Amino acid sequence: MSRTTTAPAGVQEAAEVVSARPVGAYTHLVLHAPEAARRAQPGQFVACGVGDSGMLLRRSLSLHAADPVAGTLEVVVAAAGPGTRLLAAKRPGDVVPTTAPLGRPFPIPEAGTPGVVIGGGYGAAPLPWLARVLTAQGSRVVGIVGAASADRLLGTSAVDDATALDGIADALVVTTDDGSLGAPGRVTDALPEVLLELADLGDPWVYACGPMPMLRSVHTTTREVLGQGARTWLAVEESMACGVGVCMTCVLPVAQDDDDGVRRTRMLRACTAGPVFDGDALRWDAIGAAPHLRGGALVPDDAVGAPTAMGGH
Repeated sequence: MSRTTTAPAGVQEAAEVVSARPVGAYTHLVLHAPEAARRAQPGQFVACGVGDSGMLLRRSLSLHAADPVAGTLEVVVAAAGPGTRLLAAKRPGDVVPTTAPLGRPFPIPEAGTPGVVIGGGYGAAPLPWLARVLTAQGSRVVGIVGAASADRLLGTSAVDDATALDGIADALVVTTDDGSLGAPGRVTDALPEVLLELADLGDPWVYACGPMPMLRSVHTTTREVLGQGARTWLAVEESMACGVGVCMTCVLPVAQDDDDGVRRTRMLRACTAGPVFDGDALRWDAIGAAPHLRGGALVPDDAVGAPTAMGGH
């Protein structure tokens, strides 16, 4: 059984940039947002305004850490488009409009349950904070971080000490697709051995954040190794145009048991029902199955409210 983890409502704050520095291919920002820092939990995110009147939509970023004493939030920005490039260019003293904390956090298992935290690229951003929570309650934690190449890694002291899992997790495995740092291969290549080593302490909970193909592979691999004992909690990186549940751009098919005991699939918003989902609840048969949406997700025929073919003239 996991401890119940509630998602406090987000608050809007004009967050001043306390520090901004490069971390490998990314930018690490510390923002002064005291009310959000007091409420935030690992796995939640912040929606940031970019400061350009031509870009009304905020950019949603995983929270790397929150310090309720200092009143700060930390994020890692990958400058992938015009909006995130503007955020990555922020400097101390600049103001970033923020709404945080948003979404549901990672559930936390009973004390002592072993854990694996897995990050792909900048998806590793929320994992050191989560690892601190798990280790503080006596759980053995192993981290696995990977990327296509060394310049896209995050979460290892080989890139940056302050954002690393080294020294927090009990062990850390690093992989790169091209072998430029750590073991050659992908994070899921290292996962079976880690799961089997931890299984002596009980079935480990597996947490992951990264691109959807990686999350699918993490879930499949964990299920193959642990069988019915598998528990995966996956923080998805769906595009979120609003971050607060209004626009419906981040919906995913999710199967859950209703109060009557019947398992039903609904299209749920990743920003409010997630971004953390039980890997067993995600309808993998429909996720990534819409080529016209560059992967996207189709609405399963058995989903509640799914359109049905109608007869007529």
